[in-house]
Amino acid sequence: MSRHVVYVLECDDGTLYTGYTTDLERRVAEHNAGDGAKYTRPRTPVDVVHVERYESRSTAMAREYEIKQLSRAAKERLVDGT
Repeated sequence: MSRHVVYVLECDDGTLYTGYTTDLERRVAEHNAGDGAKYTRPRTPVDVVHVERYESRSTAMAREYEIKQLSRAAKERLVDGT
């Protein structure tokens, strides 16, 4: 399984957060414990709504940046798979 993961979370307030990790389970637990990103701390609990796996860190980081630049509507289409 590919080690580098780009993920999208849906926060408790309905907003979407995109991140990168090498251990998705641990990172989601950190977000939900309030130890994750500053953005997600007041917006817990979070749910994973989209995951992409990559062989290289650089490819994953580039994709994370690409997703972060998308509009809300485009992120929703990504999450919905349309």
